[in-house]
Amino acid sequence: METLELQEAKSAVLARSRIAFGLCMVSYILSGTMSTLMSVYLPVAIPDLLNRSVSEAELGEIGAYVNATFLYGWMSGGLLFGLISDKIGRVKTLALVTGLSGVGTCLVVFVPDWYVLMGLRFLTGMGVGGVLLVSTVYISEIWEKRTRPVMLGILAVSFPIGIVATGSLNILFAEWRPAFGLGIIPIAVAILILFLTDESKSWQSTKTQTSQNPESIFDKMNRPNLIAGSVIFGSVLIGLWGIFSWLPTWVQTLLAAGEDGQRQRGLTMVLLGLGGITGGILSGFLIRNFGSRKTLMMTFSGCIIMCGILFITNHTFGTIVYVETAALSLFFGISQGALSSYIPELFPVVIRATATGFCFNIGRFFTATAVFFIGALVATLGGFGNALMVFSIPFLIALTATWFSRDTDKTIKNLS
Repeated sequence: METLELQEAKSAVLARSRIAFGLCMVSYILSGTMSTLMSVYLPVAIPDLLNRSVSEAELGEIGAYVNATFLYGWMSGGLLFGLISDKIGRVKTLALVTGLSGVGTCLVVFVPDWYVLMGLRFLTGMGVGGVLLVSTVYISEIWEKRTRPVMLGILAVSFPIGIVATGSLNILFAEWRPAFGLGIIPIAVAILILFLTDESKSWQSTKTQTSQNPESIFDKMNRPNLIAGSVIFGSVLIGLWGIFSWLPTWVQTLLAAGEDGQRQRGLTMVLLGLGGITGGILSGFLIRNFGSRKTLMMTFSGCIIMCGILFITNHTFGTIVYVETAALSLFFGISQGALSSYIPELFPVVIRATATGFCFNIGRFFTATAVFFIGALVATLGGFGNALMVFSIPFLIALTATWFSRDTDKTIKNLS
């Protein structure tokens, strides 16, 4: 029988863990909003900053620079703050990156030109990249093993929830500058993180070990997991972004000439988002029953099969396209939730954030380049359907890499 003091201690720990998860989830949601806020207001912000009207081509060119800068910041933050988190702790780093995303967003209110805007979007991107990484690693260390995959799955879908929330801001804020004042919210959340959350005991226990026996992500023992994690996550990124970026265009090609396709394209994208959210939540329950590695292999197999069904069998648009898109997006969502659970567990605590950040972000440098090849593929293969089918190959690569990777469900005790 547990003593009253022990029960109270456990209750206190659980309460603090719930507070930590709540703040991580809010930070994650805000990251989704901060990431897409510029996209909502870009058509009005750029002409305002230039103090003149702009052509569609010029808007596209400047917008590409602004968005690319944000993505490079995201990648840099994911790599840099993983290393910092392993050095100074999860809580301090999480507060730092959450606050950084807020500061970068708030300062947009006063931005004088689009060159400064690029710099601020880079800072915001660094904060977002850090939030997505450090919060995932932090929850994976403080939450009990039995329900950890479920919580990580819920955390993973917080980002698209933030993206959905961005759409309503255009209604609340008619002017673009006041909208970026929302950056004050993540700054407040950063302060709460500092004062209301406890440091990961797993990380604290490694401080002495780290100083006495420094460990590198490129050490002989860690290198195979680093390669496997990078190949798996990077392959999935290429497949996801390739299909997400061009699916609406493919849908348009299935319609009759002269049909605008606005409703079909819009509903398809809504299904992609909703399926991803549902899949992310479902991933935790699947991992509890089958384990991370088996869940990922089943999911990648599902992605390959659904890509074949969707892109090979449909030559004209019909209702079945909605059903098959929803099924494919469900597998996409499961993969994201499962990877959030699987990748951190591949590495020991002393280098977990650094290694996870490497796996999560190194593939982003190649993803954008790979997606640009779609134009050449369309011409070579005779249509968007065949071209998009090529992006199922990365899921085959991810499936193969997962097959040969470490089974974390058997070795997690040794890793942590």
